[in-house]
Amino acid sequence: MTKITETEKEALLVILKTRFEKYPERHEAITWDEVEQKLLASDTKLWSVSEMERTEGEPDVIVLEDGQYAFVDCSAESPKGRRSVCYDQAAWESRKKYKPETSAIAMAEEMGVEMLTESQYRHLQTFGIFDKKTSSWIVTPDHIRDLGGALFCDYRYGTVFTYHNGAESYYGARGFRSMVKI
Repeated sequence: MTKITETEKEALLVILKTRFEKYPERHEAITWDEVEQKLLASDTKLWSVSEMERTEGEPDVIVLEDGQYAFVDCSAESPKGRRSVCYDQAAWESRKKYKPETSAIAMAEEMGVEMLTESQYRHLQTFGIFDKKTSSWIVTPDHIRDLGGALFCDYRYGTVFTYHNGAESYYGARGFRSMVKI
């Protein structure tokens, strides 16, 4: 299902507007009316943002480095509803025992969202401090993924760190952050 009911839409818009007003430093020079108009122009994007909210991503609007507006997960820690997942389908299939429910890439595709790149993750950190206790998978370059690895980031010691792990690994404190460009 990629549509939400009118009641769900109204409730979501209240949540998003409240968050938008609570954190003005994330989107200076943007008005809620602009954001709402762009979001309401696409039922698919609206549904994807509702999925970000449902999985506890606490989406809010930021301006990306290229000037585009996007709803990005701004929960203090990696979204609770998206943790304990390996990186992608190939990693999931390679696990012989104790397979996670799904993978980050599969979940992102199901939600209609994009996972953050390393650059986007670092840019997000300019709007607050995220992942002090958790970590988040990020888009991994093919040359790393082809060798069995995947990348993730977190924030420790006042610094954003990028690490690697086997793509098939999964942890209760690792999920992924996502975005929907509007």
